[in-house]
Amino acid sequence: MSKLTPKFVREVATPGSYQDGRGLFLRVTHSGRKNWVFRYSLGGRHDLTLGVYPVLSLRDARLEADKQRLDIARGIDPLATRASAKAKTDKSALHSFKAEAERYIKTHSPAWSSKHQQQWRNSMATYAYPALGKLPVSAIDTAEVLKVLEPVWGQHPVTANRLRNRIELVLDAAKAHQRREGENPARWRGHLDKLLPKPGHTVQPFTALTSAAAGKLLYKLDSLEGAAARACELMILTATRNQEVRGARWEEIDRKENLWVIPAERMKSGKPHRIPLTESMLKVLKQQQGRHPEWVFINARRTGPIPSNAIGRTLALLKITEAVPHGFRSTFRTWAAEYTDHQREVCEMALAHSLGSKVEAAYNRGDLLEKRRALMQDWEDFLLSNFPQLDGERDHLVPADSPSASPPLLAIANIQ
Repeated sequence: MSKLTPKFVREVATPGSYQDGRGLFLRVTHSGRKNWVFRYSLGGRHDLTLGVYPVLSLRDARLEADKQRLDIARGIDPLATRASAKAKTDKSALHSFKAEAERYIKTHSPAWSSKHQQQWRNSMATYAYPALGKLPVSAIDTAEVLKVLEPVWGQHPVTANRLRNRIELVLDAAKAHQRREGENPARWRGHLDKLLPKPGHTVQPFTALTSAAAGKLLYKLDSLEGAAARACELMILTATRNQEVRGARWEEIDRKENLWVIPAERMKSGKPHRIPLTESMLKVLKQQQGRHPEWVFINARRTGPIPSNAIGRTLALLKITEAVPHGFRSTFRTWAAEYTDHQREVCEMALAHSLGSKVEAAYNRGDLLEKRRALMQDWEDFLLSNFPQLDGERDHLVPADSPSASPPLLAIANIQ
């Protein structure tokens, strides 16, 4: 026969255990917390916590105790059942989407550039983890994937499509590890292409100076002090990327062969890149000698290379607002196409681009170094020929998209 009443349960405050009957009792702690406990015998005496009052009322506690008695009568141990459920929950946590994504990144990142690694981590942390991170990979369905993609699909189509592909890869890897079953909910063809509009892919070219204006900029840079100005000079002369220039190390410079050899881990392509050094490039390097034993372009605190925005700030100092550092690669490539007879593959290799087809790349395994040496010398000669004359010739820099630009616009290709 039950002994407790709703009024007693509500008002009792003295610490102790108060029997309701048939193994159910209310335990009141010194802090005033009230727990419902069910005591049963099955291979020994056990106490099973049912819940906390008032979240679990007296009536609900009695119903829950009846449920447990029924299981015990069937030979089911409530505590064992609860432990098994907790173990499954813990196992699911080990195979959460975030955990699987981090495993995927760790596994594949040795073959990626540092920039690609960072892009993966950023997209996961910004878009995927807030919605999917804590979910078991086995529980992720189409609705969960759409919850991540739909907010960015129309606004940032390129980012959204890359994000979709990364989610698909993580879930494919989880399936390969037998941590989920069924079709991949992030699959595009035959699945999400029926639920989302085809992603746009509008390429915005990097703004760039004309080749003549690049020569005049090189002249202006010579009047500035500092590592960033020298790095900008080397970037123009070599047509390399920002991160490749600013991260240059002295160990990469081969003075005997007049080469700058950038290792594979610093290249976007993941392959080493040899750059033939011309006289002007060597002069830039000579000005940096003795400033630091490791870095060619050391930052102001002498703790590492110049920051990623240093070259951009140098351009801003010279009031170059219509062009970005990466645009110098477009300037070089269009100059080579319009004003020289150098072969296309020589020009592409100068930019560390892969050849157009796998067949072409398979048959041409060299890096055309001597031909590129001639190309880079022609580029240097052209830049120097456009230095301002002493007779008062105007020496302002003409953006590539200016109506007065001459020669023709150079910002016509998104060279990456």
